This record gives sequence, C-alpha cells and structure tokens, in this order.
Amino acid sequence: MGEKRYLKWYNKLGYGSGDLAGNMVYAFLSSFVMLYLTNTVGLNPGIIGTLIMVSKLFDGVSDIFFGTMIDKTKSKLGKARPWMLYAYIGCAVTLVANFAIPASLGRTAQYAWFFIAYTMLNAVFFTANNIAYASLVTFCTRNSKERVEMGSFRFIFAFSTSLIIQSVTVQFVRALGNGASAWKTVAIIYAVIGLIVNTISVFSIKELPEEELAKDKDQEEKYSLIEAAKLLVSNKYYLMICGTYVCQQIYTAMLNMGIYYMIYILKNEDLYSVFSWAINIPVIIAMCITPMLVERMKGLYRMNLAGYILGTAGRVGVIIAGYMGSVPLMIAFTAVAALGMAPWQGDMGAVVASCSEYTWLTKGKHIDGTMYSCTSMGLKLGGGLGIAIVGWLLDLGGFDGQLAVQSQSCINMLHFMYLWLPMIINIIIVVLLTQLNVEKANEKLRAEKAIIKK
Repeated sequence: MGEKRYLKWYNKLGYGSGDLAGNMVYAFLSSFVMLYLTNTVGLNPGIIGTLIMVSKLFDGVSDIFFGTMIDKTKSKLGKARPWMLYAYIGCAVTLVANFAIPASLGRTAQYAWFFIAYTMLNAVFFTANNIAYASLVTFCTRNSKERVEMGSFRFIFAFSTSLIIQSVTVQFVRALGNGASAWKTVAIIYAVIGLIVNTISVFSIKELPEEELAKDKDQEEKYSLIEAAKLLVSNKYYLMICGTYVCQQIYTAMLNMGIYYMIYILKNEDLYSVFSWAINIPVIIAMCITPMLVERMKGLYRMNLAGYILGTAGRVGVIIAGYMGSVPLMIAFTAVAALGMAPWQGDMGAVVASCSEYTWLTKGKHIDGTMYSCTSMGLKLGGGLGIAIVGWLLDLGGFDGQLAVQSQSCINMLHFMYLWLPMIINIIIVVLLTQLNVEKANEKLRAEKAIIKK
C-alpha cells in the first residue's frame, strides 16, 4: 500500500506561488542592488561588499531563532503560515528602502541607510518568511513524494520569477528614465505584487493538525535555542546541505553579476535577458520532470550527484566558448549547466526533510522548522557573501561605475568572475554531494531500530 496523500494539485500550485513572492524580493535584490548602488547612487563596490558581509553576522542567529520560534508556534493558521504571512509586509517595505536611498544624504549616511535596510530585510523579515515557507513542506504533508512535488512547484515559480525579473528589469528601468526614481518605482511595483501573491499562497494550503504531525513522535519537542543549535551542528548532513546551499547561492551571485559582463565585455546589456532565459528555461523544464527522475534514478542522491557533474561540464564549456568569443556557444553551454543543476532545486525540500528525519532517528527530536533554517541561512549567507565577493572583486579590479569604459584589469576580473568562479564553485558542490547520501543513512538507522524493537 502506498503512502497516504494529503494534497490536491491546487494546494501544490498555491504553495509553489509563494516563491514568486519570495523571488520578487530575492531575485531583484541579488541581481540588481549592486548595479543600482554603483552605477546610480555612485557608491564604492568594495565598501558595499564589506557592509553586506558585516550584515551577515546577524543572519546566523536569526535563522536558528526564527526556525525555533516556528516550531514552538501554535495558532489557528498553524505553525509556519503566520510567520510567512506577516513577515512579508516587512519584506515589501525594506525592499523598497534598499532601492530608495536619498540623494540628499551624505556618503556616510547613504552607506548607513543601505546597511540598515539590507540587514532588516535579510536578517529579520526575509528570514522569518523564507524559513516558514520552506518548512511548510513538512507541516502540510507526511508523504515523501508530495514533498518532492511541492519542491518542484516551488522552484518552477522561483525560476520563472527570476527569469521575468532578469529579463524585464533593465528595460523597465530604462523606460522609466534610468535614474534613481526609476529604480524606486520598480521596487514598489515588485513589492506590491509580492505582497499580494504571498497572501494568496498562505491561504491556498493548510497545515496538518497537531495529532497528525505528532505521529511517529516519541516525545514532546522541548528545547532551547542553544539546544536547537547543538542538534543542527551535530547533524553532518545539515552542515553539508548548508555548505551546498551557500556555494550554490555564491554561484548564482556570480551569474547575476553577468550584467557587468554584458555591459563592459559583450557591449550589450540586453544580452543579460538572453542568458537569463538560457539559465531558467532548462531549470523550469527539469522541475516538471524531477519527481519522475527521482523514481527513475532510485533516489535523490544519485540524481543530484549526476546532475551536478553535468552542470560542471557545462560550465567548462562556457569558459571555452567565452575565450573563443562565441556568444551562441556560451548560451548553449549555459543551458546545459542549468539543466544539470536543476534537480537539486526541485528536491532540496525533500532532502532537508530527510535530514530532519536523521536528527529524529539519532537524537529523538523533531526540529522540522529549525532544520529548514538551512534554506534561509544558505540563501542569505550564500547570496550575501556572493554579492560581497562581487563588490570586493570589482573594487580589486579597479571598477568605476561612473566610467563608460573600464580598465584592462577590471576586464580581466570580469572574465574571472563570470567564467571561472562558477565552474570552481560547482566542483566544490560535486565534492559535497558525494557525501550527502542521507537517504541511505536513514534506511540503515530505521533497519537498526526495527531490529532493536524485536
């Protein structure tokens, strides 16, 4: 007899739409905040990178804090949905603040404005919303296949939204006058759309009742913030997922800075949209077949590892095509790399759920909401570190946002950042994935427990 099914197709669709709202914030911020700050406001990329990195110091604590709070929440909406609903209001306000730095302020005040707005968005509001959203996979169904399906719906929306934002934002800003007010207007529009969609997503799915969630639990989950942190650190698979997620977000940040590569090397900023299509369309296609691939390849481990090996090979092809000066080949190999890396995006939620099960099997504790802190932590730490690295490397290369033509040292740096760094990061991820077979570990532990019970 198969596992019990909990969700209808429209529940999965509604859940997935939540990442449209999330990426109205994340995709817009990660793809364009550096460009806005350097080329419109005129701030130094190295200082921006340092401020972002300092901001990340607040994130580690807030991730675990909000994850723990979600696990302890009891309300009519459930554990996760209240946090997802109300935190997005703050996301919308602070997103606009990041793209509305007053020109009347002095330089120091402008840096301070950005630091406060960026930290509040990432360390507080986006953290609460994103962890709550990710943990719904656990709170809404106990069916492993449905969790994979929810992950696929989620990332179809995520990459579709990223595709749209990366495709239209440059042209949108240009149509509105290409100045500071244009960036502010675009931010307001994206924030309002995100707020509406997030609200719809919250009410399109319900969390399981406490008695259903309590099945298979041997004891009431009572633990402090420090105990939760210890449980996370003691789970080696959690640390591997965090490492993979951080690397993946740094990789994404390197590709997002491709707007600089298009402007100053390929001499056509509109190519950024074309490369965005080459990245996101293969991912969306792969999302649709990820549940089938999991069954065909008999598990998440084999599929994710094989996919990232293909993704790494694709990035090698991008390097070769880049030095050949062939834009069509660069686009083609970019698509191959994206296709290979896509399965991890679709099944990541299921992998984290298995990671949470590992903690229960080894420690006797269910920390589902806290466990999903790795998604928010990885997203923000990796994305923030990625943007910071972009700023530091641009500054090291001698980038000046007020110049139409950059120095040769800057051009060389752009080649390194866009061509070489993504490939190096993918190799690191492949190494991590070779060790991330949590499914096998859980099967062994379940078998051992069954023997003990006899």
